[in-house]
Parts: sequence; C-alpha cells; structure tokens
Amino acid sequence: MSKRITICPMGRVDETMIEHLREAVASRSGITCVVSPRMDTPEYAYNETRRQYNSKLVLEHLIRCCPSDSFRIIGVTHVDLYITILKYVFGLAQMNGRPAVISTFRLRPQYYDQQSNTGLLQIRLEKTALHELGHTLGLTHCRDRRCVMYSSTRIEDTDLKKPGFCPTCLELFRWHLK
Repeated sequence: MSKRITICPMGRVDETMIEHLREAVASRSGITCVVSPRMDTPEYAYNETRRQYNSKLVLEHLIRCCPSDSFRIIGVTHVDLYITILKYVFGLAQMNGRPAVISTFRLRPQYYDQQSNTGLLQIRLEKTALHELGHTLGLTHCRDRRCVMYSSTRIEDTDLKKPGFCPTCLELFRWHLK
C-alpha cells in the first residue's frame, strides 16, 4: 500500500477549502495527498433526536469506501458531528486505522457569532485534520497545549494550538510512518 492520503469531501464543502487542506496536510505530514470525488452528505448518520450526525457511522462508511491504494482517508463534511458520550466533536478517527472524519460546522467563526474568516477556518481545519491523522497513526493526546495532538474540547483549544506536532509527537508520527 502506498503512503497516500485521500481527502474526501462529503456534502457542501468548499473546493478551495479542500484544496488548501490537501496542500497543508501534504506539506505538514510529508505524505502525498489526493482529493477523491465528492460524496453525498452523510444522511445515513443523521440522528433526528440530536439533530446531528453520528461520526462513528461516517467512519464505518469511509472504511467501506476507502480506496485500497490509500494509506489513510480523511472525510471532510459541513454537518455537525457527535459521538454518543459527547455533545459534539470537531473530528473523529479510528485509532490505528485508516479513516478519519472532520467537520467545518463548529470550526466556522460564524458558529460563535463572529464574522466569516476564511483564513481562520482554514487553519482550524488544518489543525483538526492533522490531529485526527495523528490518531490514525496511534498517537494519543499530548499534554503540550500548543501541540496539534492536544485535545480540543473547545474551539479555544484549537485556536491555541500550533499547526504542527511538538517534538515528541513529531518523532512518534515519523516513527509510526515507517
């Protein structure tokens, strides 16, 4: 299997945002990234009671649809994601697995009653994608609040992080790639 990451837009995600993410993840990870054809909004994962989308069901779908020649796949959607034990998630990954999913929904400044800011959304999306990619390689949460592997339970956590791994997590990331 090649070391190639497939970024899969799901639903209404801006193409320029996807292209920026592809370039950023490739640059930060050192792994070739490609963009797959757009999938539909993951309606199969919608929970009417919560009015959100079950991210674990999206991961299961991505596992079935993941191109066999891809090392990892990152689904990118515009819908609000959750897991059963949390109110929401910015993203979710299968630990030591191939798929991850991230959402722009709560990463958009407008969600927090702020003005639209494409640059801020792009950097939040990049940090979230790298964080979930780290989980697919077996990295756990880091104690360094500036490391991309620090747990983001609030948007302020995401904003505080740098768009890269701390030295320890970078070493672990590289080790897991071998």
